[in-house]
Amino acid sequence: MMQHITIPRFTFGPGAFHRETVVLDEHTGTQWDAPAHFVPPPDSGLPGAGPMGLITGEKVPAWQFVGEACVIDVTAHRDDAPGGSSFLIRPGHVKAWEEKHRPLRAGDVVLFRSDYTDTYYQPLNRGGVRFVVRPLTKLAPAWPAPSPETMKYLGEKGIMSAGLDGASMGPLPDLAVATHQAGGAFGMIWIECGTNFKALPPTGAFYALLPAKHAGGSGGEARVLAITEPKLATELIAAARAKRVTDVSVTLDNNLPVTWQGHGPGEEAQRYLAEPLNQFEKPRGPYMAWTHTFDSQVGTHVVTPAFTLPPPGFDAEKFAPEIRQLRDEFEKKHGPLGHSSDTIDKLPLNRMIGAARVIDVSSLRGSTKEAARPASPFITAQHVLDHEKAHGPIAAGEIVLFRTGYTDAKFKPLPDAPAQDECFAAPLAGKSEGWPALSPEAIVVLAGRGVRCAGIDAPTAGGVERDASLMTYWAAARNNVLLVEFLIGLGTVPEKGAWFLFAPIKIEGIRSGHGRALVMQP
Repeated sequence: MMQHITIPRFTFGPGAFHRETVVLDEHTGTQWDAPAHFVPPPDSGLPGAGPMGLITGEKVPAWQFVGEACVIDVTAHRDDAPGGSSFLIRPGHVKAWEEKHRPLRAGDVVLFRSDYTDTYYQPLNRGGVRFVVRPLTKLAPAWPAPSPETMKYLGEKGIMSAGLDGASMGPLPDLAVATHQAGGAFGMIWIECGTNFKALPPTGAFYALLPAKHAGGSGGEARVLAITEPKLATELIAAARAKRVTDVSVTLDNNLPVTWQGHGPGEEAQRYLAEPLNQFEKPRGPYMAWTHTFDSQVGTHVVTPAFTLPPPGFDAEKFAPEIRQLRDEFEKKHGPLGHSSDTIDKLPLNRMIGAARVIDVSSLRGSTKEAARPASPFITAQHVLDHEKAHGPIAAGEIVLFRTGYTDAKFKPLPDAPAQDECFAAPLAGKSEGWPALSPEAIVVLAGRGVRCAGIDAPTAGGVERDASLMTYWAAARNNVLLVEFLIGLGTVPEKGAWFLFAPIKIEGIRSGHGRALVMQP
């Protein structure tokens, strides 16, 4: 598999928070393939070219990311091949599963289980070379993978999503292109390097792929989860089959304002950059893929307590004097802040998944005075209480989504210099009103109701004023409330009754994480 690099960009002392730059090839770790990964564009004249070569990652419909997991067990054949070769999963293996369980149909997600990743995905100094290096050097069997005929059989059955717990859907030594193109021709997508398929029943689990949303991408880094509780899984599967799925994530693109730059000099974040790694170039191979460099709070992302709470053992005297003063003010009002090591890879998935409650605060926009700018209107505790009075009490475990309408109105391509984009630059410069922000008091009320995750369709939950923004993040961190920021399209989500799904890309040690947010309407 390809590599990633994480670089601290801004950290505790003298600053008040920690942000990272991530450099990542799309096909790293658990990943997904869009059709355009191996299907060339229709006008390219290359073998296998077709209309599906135009379906890059951001163009795949949201309903394709979810469905009912159908787990086909080929663990008995995991190492049943010569060195450098894959055991081929044939149509007969799929048909045998159908005879035992039920016929496959549209809305199913076929997962080939061999336990290959569970067994061989290890640190390199503990035998990790067995995962890819030894198979490629013909010193060990490769991962089991489907033949092109199997992909064709699945496509003809209406299967549009699949996956396996091996390194690639392409079998070694020489069928990788044919297998990818056979599935891609149907518009099929799939995951590679899945894990823990053994925890799923043969049928009945709800499957969700939550990938990064790179414009023009061949797929990319992804988080994959399953829900096995029967009642909830049944409801979500029904929504998936009915295609009642909405993507509420912004698209990552070089020409869109996808990264908050910080409140001033010294806080500059890494600009989002997408560069071709390969574009069906003969010397490198018949596939398309990109490399991305970005800030860990790029696009739709979650902020953990570890963003503004330093790790245990940190000396608070290292904070700049003005930060220490702000922390003192906060702690006098709200209590001690403490520390956190809750990085992205340690977050429980159930914290960011749950019944959605939408609170409409769009009337706040336009409520600040021009003379006071830069300024953000604040979502107060009273807004939450007024919503409860009108619509009923918020329940513990609900994901509360604040609909401001800001992203829908302001998330537009970057203008030519010297003009300032209206999403970030103009509000931060005081040229226009800032995005609505959550007040610490609103977060305290939510935490008191048992809310452990809140989302907002604005670039950040903290607004354009630095001191007020820190107070918001400290309140969330102290109350252990995760914040999913930079959502879009919440106007399509009902006030109650939908389910919210988010899971950040699993990169070890980072304190914020990007991903895909979906809303299911059972």
